[in-house]
Amino acid sequence: MDILPHMSHEEKLKSLGIELPPVPQAAGLYKPMLVVGDLVYLSGHLPILEDGTMRVGQVGNDCTVEEGSDAARQVGLNMLATLRARLGSLDRIARVVKLLGLVNSESGFTKHPQVINGCSELLKDVLGNDCGVGTRSAFGVSGLPAGAMVEIEGIFQIKE
Repeated sequence: MDILPHMSHEEKLKSLGIELPPVPQAAGLYKPMLVVGDLVYLSGHLPILEDGTMRVGQVGNDCTVEEGSDAARQVGLNMLATLRARLGSLDRIARVVKLLGLVNSESGFTKHPQVINGCSELLKDVLGNDCGVGTRSAFGVSGLPAGAMVEIEGIFQIKE
């Protein structure tokens, strides 16, 4: 059951005291977001902070699971900023369909889901239990762009 089921996504965001960061800009030859029918595809987003710096490091080596989870939450904020900027309002989101989370981690690290939970929990809090929780994969990689701790891409269904 949603904590605040009667509130819109925008109202939930505000009630949680969350301010979205600046919209991240594409850093290569790709579109940050693409709408196909009623689905929105988000390219991989990174844990870029409001001051333009990024959460970097290898989880399980020089960063903790908690630091990785915080970085994943930051990615979620950046994803929401992209969605709001390009859709006009988070209220157009019908549901999270799929998240794909990559964790910069050392060989043998096995807590990828706990790291990506930082993003998943944020989306559940803002979008609700039904709408904010979709399918998900989380796995480790030996490196990410500019040494980022995590990278997450997503597919969302939208309302017309």
